[in-house]
Amino acid sequence: MSRVASFYDAYGEREWLRLERHRTEFAVTMRVLNAALPPAPARVLDLGGGPGRYSVALAAQGYQVTLVDLSATQLAQAHDYAERSAVTLEAVVQADALALPATISGPYDAVLLFGPLYHLLTQAERAQAVAEACTRLRPGGLLAATFVSRFAPFRDAAAKDPLWIIQDPAYTEHVLRTGVHDRGELFPQAYFAHPTEVVPLMEAAGLTTQALIGVERNVSSTFGHESWSNAVHT
Repeated sequence: MSRVASFYDAYGEREWLRLERHRTEFAVTMRVLNAALPPAPARVLDLGGGPGRYSVALAAQGYQVTLVDLSATQLAQAHDYAERSAVTLEAVVQADALALPATISGPYDAVLLFGPLYHLLTQAERAQAVAEACTRLRPGGLLAATFVSRFAPFRDAAAKDPLWIIQDPAYTEHVLRTGVHDRGELFPQAYFAHPTEVVPLMEAAGLTTQALIGVERNVSSTFGHESWSNAVHT
């Protein structure tokens, strides 16, 4: 995952500003969270939360939020943004969502998995990330996870670079068939999920599906997202 961490280290403030451009994504996701989360001051674990855009927003509502990410740069920015917003995060931890340290102790009332599943190329890794998140979730708690749609890069290409499919048909067929994007600089080591695989992945971990929610992308966005909320079996 060093390639992903390096990408986000270099991405800098753009990751925080991304949701200024993609306001629909942020607004819809916050609306879902506000409807699904237990009342504050419930404990929330934000895995792969980058600079803490959702962590800071939820902390401002009174939630006790622990933020975890691979990128030291993004976490340093999260400290700054929390301070500027006059909110306190319960903890900010640099860690891999595939192997959470014992210092991240549950149980949490809710876990957000917004990001890690974009970058895990194998089904086994994605299942491991979901299972790892569940180990920190209380019985009956909420797991909210997001995926990038299998069709997102093709929508993006149609808007910005329609010749991409013609110029490299073998690779575009590979992406469409497998969902794996493992070359390029714009969004390295990415996985684009087919909508039919999401529920089986989550429910294999013992989760019960509560909602499947598509987040319509802004025309200026690089990739569209589909947000899915699930609750653990009691």
